[in-house]
Amino acid sequence: MTAACVIGWPVAHSRSPLIHGYWLRTYAVAGSYVRRAVPPEGLDAFLRGMRAEGLAGCNVTLPHKEGALRAAAEATAAARAVGAANTLWFEAGRLIADNTDGVGFLAHVRAQLPHFPRPDRPVSVLGAGGAARAIIHALLAEGAPHISVFNRTRARAEQVALHFGARVSAHAWEERAAHSRGAGALINATSLGMQGSAPLDLDVAALPADCVVADIVYVPLATPLLAAARTRGLATIDGLGMLMHQAVPGFQRWFGVRPQVTEELRSLLVADIGAR
Repeated sequence: MTAACVIGWPVAHSRSPLIHGYWLRTYAVAGSYVRRAVPPEGLDAFLRGMRAEGLAGCNVTLPHKEGALRAAAEATAAARAVGAANTLWFEAGRLIADNTDGVGFLAHVRAQLPHFPRPDRPVSVLGAGGAARAIIHALLAEGAPHISVFNRTRARAEQVALHFGARVSAHAWEERAAHSRGAGALINATSLGMQGSAPLDLDVAALPADCVVADIVYVPLATPLLAAARTRGLATIDGLGMLMHQAVPGFQRWFGVRPQVTEELRSLLVADIGAR
């Protein structure tokens, strides 16, 4: 039986076991996937002992993503670009690290908008953390002509722009609406709008009529940003699909089957969100 897990501190909130458990049942795979609470001081020991435990790999959530990248013998371009890993597996006995958030985001958007991102329109990204960096890396790789980054601490946005080069520029948080008047897409990659957090204050009236508005927050599914965008008639993308699609590469690495993201899986997660 192949075994994998998700590690974090805390980790009880993770919905990864729900996703991978669904796929294990759907594809009749003899495997297991569980949560493992690993304190920060225990990360290195856990990673060193994974193979002895019989683990094929793991997903990584906060606060271990940067430490997991440092511990890996090799990392993908995405993990290096983001500076963090969320998926680990073994190749020839060596620990390999990847970050699948960006490809997960793109896969979700393209399920609804196959030609995203548009090659003739810039993209606005709110946030400068790991999720924002992963999305920026994926958008650049897929031909986005320019990305404007807005962060409440401008210095962090400037670091992101410096890291990714000339096709990325940093701007003040207060400019997010006015500077996005020509954007083909606006993506909230912050926690603003999440249940228990402050709402994201943004005047969607400033956005073009064909702008796509995406939010990586999925609790609640209909964030204030998405609700305002829908009221205005803009195309919207919620955050739940990114959660599902980012899990696909890890499952394939560990269990040898490339799973499909389905409406049944989405319904399972929506029910879980509503029950908590």
